[in-house]
Amino acid sequence: MELPWHRAWGEVRLAPADVTSEEDVSGALSLARQQFGRLDLAVSCAGIAVAVKTFNHKKGQPHSLEDFQRVINVNIAGTFNVIRLAAGEMGRNEPDHDGHRGVVINTASVAAFDGQVGQAAYSASKGGIVGMTLPIARDLAPMGIRVVTIAPGLFATPLLAGLPEKVRTFLARQVPFPEPGWETPRNHAHLVQSIVENPMINGEVIRLDGAIRMQP
Repeated sequence: MELPWHRAWGEVRLAPADVTSEEDVSGALSLARQQFGRLDLAVSCAGIAVAVKTFNHKKGQPHSLEDFQRVINVNIAGTFNVIRLAAGEMGRNEPDHDGHRGVVINTASVAAFDGQVGQAAYSASKGGIVGMTLPIARDLAPMGIRVVTIAPGLFATPLLAGLPEKVRTFLARQVPFPEPGWETPRNHAHLVQSIVENPMINGEVIRLDGAIRMQP
């Protein structure tokens, strides 16, 4: 798919939004069209997590249902909200010579497959994103819109950077190769660009994790 990258090169427009809000997401998409003339690519990265066991035996306390629902709402419903509204915006584009109108890229996690202790809510939410990738790709195929999901492993975010060095070293050692085992924004952006440029990647979930398989 050929995208007019030059239109946005060096230009950024910020539109703070709650991904679960139809009004906020619609406003961000409208801003994109106003500033750049069209919407070709939507990458969903927003997500939250809690680290709580299903039942804490020592405290005699079950996982908060409210916390579970909040993670599901933001991570699954929020992602779907962006997809459904972005698809409508992309549908207004004139297709290229291959019939493409746009690409939607979601963000899951290796936790969808290798969830650790305390990750019931997070793993369920990321598993939901994995599960809806193919049916949504099939839904949007007649419009010339592709849908792909990236499942990152260890990502060098400010959140993880705040962990003790001992913990960060332990996690990094779980990645077989390459070292130090942390995914960077550059790695993620490179895969996004590769997906956009390869028209046969559709309805797929791609692990970006250095072959890590998370342990309990």
